Amino acid sequence: MASEENNVAAEAKETKEVQETKEEKATENKQEKETKDAAEQPAPEPQPPKPVVRKTNYEKDIVYLYQFTRTPVVPSLSPYCLKVETWLRLAGLKYENVDHKMKYRSKKGQLPFVELNGEEIADSSVIIKELGQKFGKDLDVGLDNSQKNVSHAMISMIENHLFWVVMWWRTKHTDNMIKGYKVNLQHALGTRIPNGILNFFFKFGYGRKGLRKVKAQGIGVHKPEEIMEFGQNDLKVLSDMLADKPFFFGDEPTTLDVVAFANLAQIYFIDKEMPYQLRDYMQESCGNLVGHVNRMKEKCFPDWEDICTTLDLNSHLPKPPPEEKENKAKDEEKKAEKEGDNCDKDNEKEKSEKEIEKESEKETEENKEKEKEKEEKK
Repeated sequence: MASEENNVAAEAKETKEVQETKEEKATENKQEKETKDAAEQPAPEPQPPKPVVRKTNYEKDIVYLYQFTRTPVVPSLSPYCLKVETWLRLAGLKYENVDHKMKYRSKKGQLPFVELNGEEIADSSVIIKELGQKFGKDLDVGLDNSQKNVSHAMISMIENHLFWVVMWWRTKHTDNMIKGYKVNLQHALGTRIPNGILNFFFKFGYGRKGLRKVKAQGIGVHKPEEIMEFGQNDLKVLSDMLADKPFFFGDEPTTLDVVAFANLAQIYFIDKEMPYQLRDYMQESCGNLVGHVNRMKEKCFPDWEDICTTLDLNSHLPKPPPEEKENKAKDEEKKAEKEGDNCDKDNEKEKSEKEIEKESEKETEENKEKEKEKEEKK
C-alpha cells in the first residue's frame, strides 16, 4: 500500500515537473518571438523638436505677431512686418503684437514671425499662406490665373528689386534714415543708454551689414544715379499697371496691394523735411500711387495717427475702461506700499538686532574691565 502511494506521488511529481518545463519553454518561445518581432520592426523616425514658443500663456486662435517697434512716421520700418500686419487687418483675424523690444528672431533668424496655438510660423509670405489656409482667408480668390501670374511677377519685382533700392539708400545714408523716420532707438530697444551712443553703434553696425547685403544682392555695385533710376523704373511700372483703378485688380485690395502698400509707405511717409529722390519722383510722376497708399492707409489703418503719436503696438485692441485702469493703478500702489512696509519692517528688525548686538558687546567689555580691576586689587 505504501509503495503504491509512493509511486503515485512520484508520478505526480514527474507530471508537475514536465508541466513546469513546458511552461518555461512556452515563456522562452514567447519572449524570443517578441524580441524577433521588435527587431524586425523599423525604428520610429525621430521627431524634429518643436520651436521654442515665446508666448506661453497664449489664447486659442489668436495670432501673436513679433515685429519691429513703431515710429512716428510709419507703423513699421520693415515692409515685411507692415505687409503681415496689413494682411491680418484686411483678413479680419484677431492678432496681438508682442512687445519684445526687438530681442527675438524666428527660427530662420528673421522678423516678422508669428505664433499661433503654440507653434511658430516664420517669413512673411509663408505666414500669409499658412494663416490663409488655416482660417480660410484668400485675398486673391477672385483673380483668374492670368491675374495671379501678373500679381506674382509684380510682387517679385517689388520684394526682390525695389526693396533693395530702398535698402541701399537706408544703409548708405543711415543718418538721414534715423532722422527721416524719427527713430528713437532708446524706446525701440527698451534701454536707458543715451541715443547718441545708440545712434553711433546703429550707424556702424546697420550701415556696414546693410552695404554688404546690397552688394551681395547686386544693387550695391552700381552708381547712385543708376540705383535711383532702377527704383524710378519700378515705380513707373506699378503706376502704369494701377492706372485709374482704386486697387491693382479693381475695387477690392489683393495681396499685390498689400505688398505694394507696405513698400511704398516706406518711400512716401518719410519726413517731408528729408530730401529723398524716390519720394519726390513718386509725388511728381506717380500721383496714382500716392492715392493708392492713402486709400490703403485709410482702409487698413484708421488708427494710423494714434499709432504714430503714441507708438502703441496694439492700438487696435480695446482698452480697459478708466475705472479698471484706476483700480489697477491703485492695486499696484497698494502692492508697492506693502512691499515698502515690509522693507521698513525688515530694516527695523535689522536695526534692532544690531542694537542688541552692540549692547551685548558693551556688556562683555564692561565685564572684562571689572574682572581686570578685581585681578589688579588682588
